[in-house]
Amino acid sequence: MRASSKTPGNFRARHILVIDIGGAHVKFRVDARGPVRKFVSGPQMSPASMTRQLLELTGNLSFDALSIGYPGLVFRGRIAAEPHNLGKGWVGFDFEKAFGRPVKVINDAAMQAIGSYRGGRMLFLGLGTGLGATLVIDGVVEPTEVGHMHYKRGRTFEDYVGERGRRRLGTRKWRRKVLDVIEHLKLALEVDYVVLGGGNAVRLKSLPQDVQLGDNRNAFIGGLRLWRRGDGRLRLPGERAAVGR
Repeated sequence: MRASSKTPGNFRARHILVIDIGGAHVKFRVDARGPVRKFVSGPQMSPASMTRQLLELTGNLSFDALSIGYPGLVFRGRIAAEPHNLGKGWVGFDFEKAFGRPVKVINDAAMQAIGSYRGGRMLFLGLGTGLGATLVIDGVVEPTEVGHMHYKRGRTFEDYVGERGRRRLGTRKWRRKVLDVIEHLKLALEVDYVVLGGGNAVRLKSLPQDVQLGDNRNAFIGGLRLWRRGDGRLRLPGERAAVGR
């Protein structure tokens, strides 16, 4: 993940607007304190309509840079594919021009993973409208598209453990599928621990050893870390310098 080429190399953000885009809501907050605000997203929301709403809702807030967690494929800080659960027009959209400020874009699961990371080999799974998945291996962040890989019976992991899967299966059976998916991925990816986030994570009644429920507010911590370098704990794809706490 890297800053846009329009951003000066010596730029240091003082106040950061962090935006966490989901299939049901867009959540946002400035800096580490203050309330998390939100509005409805959905399958018709375009980047232009989201930007208009955010500019209206943040008109009285002071910020000089943005971090955007996007629910889809991001490559080297740029949106590389249209989202599965939102409207069209995201690939190539110029957020810096729209907001008039420097912007960093990263996969939404990766942003929450960065805020959740405590060392070692971690897998973050975001159980929401879809399934987000990010690996952090000894400080190196690797967003993945595991959710769209084949799981069983012609369906993907996301088809089973995303919100549509929960509605199709019922919550009790969905819980069993989630635990099965966690076990599959934990063994395949050889991680030390798994952190769960997303709006549906709280529906799980019990968790296996080395699986923990994360705090969805960690997405905002992750968004701040994108701009605040220093301790060398995290390093993102395509970035020379590490991202600090």
